[in-house]
Amino acid sequence: MRCLSPCVQCWEEKEQTLLQFQKTKVDCEIYREKMNALQSQVAELQRERDQAYSARDAAQAEISQSLTDKDALRRKVFELTDQVCDLRQQLRTLQAESPQGPRQEAEARGPGRRGKQRLTRMFAICPPDGGDCSCLSPPESQLWSDLSTTSSRELADSFRSSSPVPPSQQSLHKRAAEDLWEDPCSFSSFPEILEVDGGTSLGAKAGDTDLDYEIVDRAELGESSNSPRPVSGGLYLSASSAPVRRRPARKILSQVTVLAFQGEALLEQISVIGGNHTGIFIHWVTPGSAADEMALRPGTQIVRVDYEATGASFKAALEGATLEQAVGLLGRVNGFCCLSVKVNVEGYKKLVQDLEAKVATSGDSFYIRVNLALEGQAEGELQVHCNDILHVTDTLCQGRGCWQAHRVGPYSTRDMERGAIPSYSRAQQLLVALIQDMAQPRTTAHKQSPGGPQRLVRIVSVDRTKASPLCASSDGAQSDPSRPEGPSASCFWAESCVTLVPYTLMHPRRPSRPRPVLFVPRLLGKILSEKLCLLQGFKKCQAEYLSQEEYDASSQRGDIVQEQEASGGHCWVTRPAVELLMDKNTHALLDVRLDSIRALHAMEIFPIIVHVSVNEKAAKRLRKPLQRLGASEEQLLDTSRQEEAELDKAPCLCGSLAPDGWSDLDTLLSCVRFAIADEQKKVVWTEQSPR
Repeated sequence: MRCLSPCVQCWEEKEQTLLQFQKTKVDCEIYREKMNALQSQVAELQRERDQAYSARDAAQAEISQSLTDKDALRRKVFELTDQVCDLRQQLRTLQAESPQGPRQEAEARGPGRRGKQRLTRMFAICPPDGGDCSCLSPPESQLWSDLSTTSSRELADSFRSSSPVPPSQQSLHKRAAEDLWEDPCSFSSFPEILEVDGGTSLGAKAGDTDLDYEIVDRAELGESSNSPRPVSGGLYLSASSAPVRRRPARKILSQVTVLAFQGEALLEQISVIGGNHTGIFIHWVTPGSAADEMALRPGTQIVRVDYEATGASFKAALEGATLEQAVGLLGRVNGFCCLSVKVNVEGYKKLVQDLEAKVATSGDSFYIRVNLALEGQAEGELQVHCNDILHVTDTLCQGRGCWQAHRVGPYSTRDMERGAIPSYSRAQQLLVALIQDMAQPRTTAHKQSPGGPQRLVRIVSVDRTKASPLCASSDGAQSDPSRPEGPSASCFWAESCVTLVPYTLMHPRRPSRPRPVLFVPRLLGKILSEKLCLLQGFKKCQAEYLSQEEYDASSQRGDIVQEQEASGGHCWVTRPAVELLMDKNTHALLDVRLDSIRALHAMEIFPIIVHVSVNEKAAKRLRKPLQRLGASEEQLLDTSRQEEAELDKAPCLCGSLAPDGWSDLDTLLSCVRFAIADEQKKVVWTEQSPR
C-alpha cells in the first residue's frame, strides 16, 4: 500500500499536467485564431490606407490640373479683354471720323423695331376740376396746353411716344403683337405672373409689385380679333383680356415668386409630395382649375402658404415641414390664398426617381426619441421600448394616423427593423391613456422581461412658447393670424391643449474626442471619481476661482458651465477646463448637476451620463465608502430618487447600471469603466433645441 500511494500521486499529477496541457493547447489555438484575424484586419486596413493614399494623390493631381487650366483660361480672358478694348477704341475712332454714319445706318435699316426708350422721371401735373388752368403759372399752363394738344392727336401716334399720356388700346395691341411675334419664346418660358383677379379686388396688392406684363383688351380691336389666332407653341389668343408679355421671361431657379389666386379646396386642385428633407413639391394639377390657370406645374416647390379668411387665417412656412404638416395646412385652405413658390426641377426629379425606385416612400427624414412603450400588436406595427431612437421616413404611411419608422442601432444611424408607429397626435392620446392607467391601482401585474421591469413611459412636457422644431397645425385648429406658423411656432407637429410629448426630435452627433463623464447620483459619483482619477484616461475637472471681472468675461463668452460651492469663495466649472482635458485624450470627470447638460450641449460638449441604480441592498454594499465621505445610506437613497426624477428632463440618452450587476465597489468600478467605453463608441443623440 505504501508503494501504491506514490504511484497514485504521480498518476494524478500526470493527469493534471495532461489536462493543463490540453487547456493550454486550446488557448494557443484561440490566440492563434485571434492573431490571424487581427493580421487580416491589419492587412485590410493597409489596403484601405493605400487606396486612400492613391485617391488623395489622384485628387491632388486633378486639383493641380484644374489650377493649371484655370490659369490658362484667366490668361485667355485677359487677352480677350485687351482685344475688346482695342476694338472699342477703333470703333470710337471710326465714329469720330464719320459723324453721319450712325444716322445713315439707322435710316438704312428702315422702319424696323425701334429700341425701347429709357424711362425718365417726369413731374405729374394734375389740372383742377373742370379743366380750368388759370391757377397755373405761365410755364405750367403752357406745358399743360402742350400735353392736351398731344393727347388729342391720332391714336396711332401715341404708340411708344415720349409724352406722359397713357397709350391707347390700339397702341398697346400693336406693341404687344410686335413683341409677341418677334419673341415667341417668351410665352413658352416659365410664367412669373404674380397676381390674377379671381373675384376679389387685388388692386392694393398689385400696386406694390412691378408686374412684367400688361393687360390688353382685344374686345375693342375690331372683328378681326374676335376669332382665336394661333401663335407659336400651340397657344391661341382669344378676344378676352389676357396677360401679354412686354419682355421675355427669365427663369431664375432660386427666385421665390408669390402667386395669389382663389384656392377653393386647394388639395382638390393640386396634389403634393415630398417632406421635411426634400421640400414640398406640386406633383399633379387639376386641368382647368385656378391653380392650373396660375401656371402651377409639377416640380414647383411650395415655400410658404398665406391664407386669410374669417376665423381660419394662418401663415405657414413649408420649408422643413413634413408631408403630414403640409397636407394638413394646405387642406385648410378654402379661399383666396397666396403661395410662395420656386422652381426646383432637380430636387423634384430626384425625389420622383427615388419614389419610383422604392428607395424612399416620401421626402420625410428625421429622428425621434420615443417617450412611451408601444406594443405594436397589429401586423406591420413596430414594437418600441421607451427611449428607443427611430428614423421616421414617411408621415403619411397608410393614410393619416400612421408613420413609417425604422429602428436605429446604438452604434450607427443605419436603418434596421421597419414598421408603423402611431402619428404624433395618436401617440399623444396613447401617452395620456397610459399615464391614467398607471395612476389607477391595479391588482394584475404586467409581464416583465427576463432582464427586469421595462420602463413604460418617460414624462416630458413642452412649453408652448418654446416649441420644438418641425411644428405645424395639422388638426385643423385655429391659430393666431398675426403670428406665422412654421417650424417653431406652436408645439411639436400638432397643435393641442395637451403639452405631453410622446416623441422628441433628436439629432445624431459623432464627437471625436473623449467625452466628459457625469454620474447619477452625484453622491456616488464622488466616490467613483476618486477611484477613476487614479486610472489612466480619467481625471477630475477642477473648478476655478474667478474674480468678478473674470466671471463677467467668461459669462459673456458662454464659458460658464456651473457654479460649485467652495469655502474660499465662488468656484466655477468652465469650458476651457473641460476642453483642456478632452484635448489631452482624457475623460473629464464632472461633479455638476443634471441641469448643466444643456449648457454643455450649447458648447458642443456632449457628456456621458452614467446612471447607477441604487436600492437598499446596493446601498449597504457602499457603507464604508459612504462613511469615509461623511454620508449615510439613507442620504444616498434620497439623492438617488431625486436625481432619477430629474433624469427624465435630460436632453440626451444615458447609460444605466442595474443594482444586481455588481457586488462591491471594485466590481462597480469595472462596470462603470466598461459602460464609459461602450458609451464612447455609441452615436450621441441630443434633443434638437428650439429655434
